[in-house]
Amino acid sequence: MKNRRLTVADFFCGAGGFSEGFRQNDFDLVFALDNWQPAINTHHLNHPNCNAIKMNILELDTPEKIDEIIPDVDVIIGSPPCVSFSDSNKAGKADKSLGIKLIKAYLRIIAWKKSKGSLKYWLLENVPNTKNYVKDIYTWKELGLPGKGPDLLVEKKDVLNAANYSAPQKRKRFFCGNYPLPTPTCENELEWTTTRQVLEALGNPFQNEHNGTITDPNYGLSIPANLLTDHFYDTRIADFEWENAKRLKEDHGFMGRMSFPENIDCPSRTVVATRSASTREAMILYAVNEKGKHIGYRLPTIREIATFMSFPITYQFEAGNESSKYRLVGNAVCPKLSSAFAKAILINEGIKPSKEFIPLPDTKPSVDLRGTKRKTKELCKRRYNAKFARHIPYMKIKGFRVELSNKDSNFEKEDIKWSCILHQGSGKGALMCRPDDCNLGNIIQEIRDFRDFKDEVHDNFEEFDMDHTHLQEAYVARCESEYITPERVLEKIRELVDRHFPDDDVFFDNSGRMIAIDRNKVPIRVIAGMYACQYFIECLE
Repeated sequence: MKNRRLTVADFFCGAGGFSEGFRQNDFDLVFALDNWQPAINTHHLNHPNCNAIKMNILELDTPEKIDEIIPDVDVIIGSPPCVSFSDSNKAGKADKSLGIKLIKAYLRIIAWKKSKGSLKYWLLENVPNTKNYVKDIYTWKELGLPGKGPDLLVEKKDVLNAANYSAPQKRKRFFCGNYPLPTPTCENELEWTTTRQVLEALGNPFQNEHNGTITDPNYGLSIPANLLTDHFYDTRIADFEWENAKRLKEDHGFMGRMSFPENIDCPSRTVVATRSASTREAMILYAVNEKGKHIGYRLPTIREIATFMSFPITYQFEAGNESSKYRLVGNAVCPKLSSAFAKAILINEGIKPSKEFIPLPDTKPSVDLRGTKRKTKELCKRRYNAKFARHIPYMKIKGFRVELSNKDSNFEKEDIKWSCILHQGSGKGALMCRPDDCNLGNIIQEIRDFRDFKDEVHDNFEEFDMDHTHLQEAYVARCESEYITPERVLEKIRELVDRHFPDDDVFFDNSGRMIAIDRNKVPIRVIAGMYACQYFIECLE
């Protein structure tokens, strides 16, 4: 067995998750680069013997500059910024030109170092969608290198789930490069580390007394509870935040249902870089006091998401506030997955991997969130041109949903226009139909017992003395307006429909009259909701 330590350079190093996995396997971290100062500070705090520099990789555009800054190493690892490649960014349609440019800048360094004969292995990590934008071969000229040189062959492309490598997070990531494929450490889902295990190991963040020890669920190392940083503080969120997140998770217009709060009996969902509380992507947990009483909902602490990511509990994040620490963690590579690659490389090199966890340096962050008191976020007015498009709450049947929207408005001319739209499905084949397009007036005449519903709709909505502009003002002001809000309109419609047509599985089936809707069967509840929504809009005229 060989004993020489292999050298590593980490690009777009961030908080150092990629580096950490290699450090745990006794690789020699000699160089790291990132363009964000908190990332450099964090990397240096945890890997003090590595030369971590703040620099834009695009500046390394010639072989001379590359060799001036970057040492020759055995392994190059890197995780270019993934925001533009993510499917969650503008539904996957975000501008990817900068992301592709950064990838090419990274590959330029690899091609040059590889041509010199020193580089043995290299890896690029990113979100799964990136695989559609990384080619199999890059020419010397294409990478902006002078003269003639060998093409860079991207030998492997894989999408791996961090949960299969003992990280307590279902995080799928794309890897490409020249590397031995690591063997999963979890043979099946029964071996996955769960969110519950992480939460129970770290303890309730609302505890006032921090006695005893905390044992890392990922590495088994123990520390005194009073030394656990970035955990024992208040992360509760306002009611309106979790209520909005709940609706988006359970009743999204065209996306599937998600758990609210989080399902803690499986690994966590993918940790993202932005700390959010009122979005579909928000990771929301029960908040309980020291006595176990439910006191609302909360976001994970920084230490909890770091543990989901499989950072050791002694790893420190050097940033001045919680949101920056969240970004450091969410943008990182899972150390457990990184470690699996490092082990595979060692085995391929005939070097025996270490079985013991190599301790991190004994350090503390300059800002520790413990004891932080959170000021509950308050509702504030929206901007005047805020757009609204929501369907009747919890009334999506067979993909059908009735939406109230102000997207027909011309906000520049202050011409506000609210509309009622029927949708079914999503994507290119989705149905979108307005009441006038689908012969709604004739349809409702065919529905038994519709008159009583119709009369109650009229009685309820005729009392609102308001117009399109007033409804927009109520939406902008949230709960401070004298007028009913669009959210409350949809809730009232749902209440009326529930009272008269409570069954989801009752359909109107008359293909001759429904031809404009382009579906054979439409739930009567949906037709009733469409009628009520359209009548309310007519009352605004």
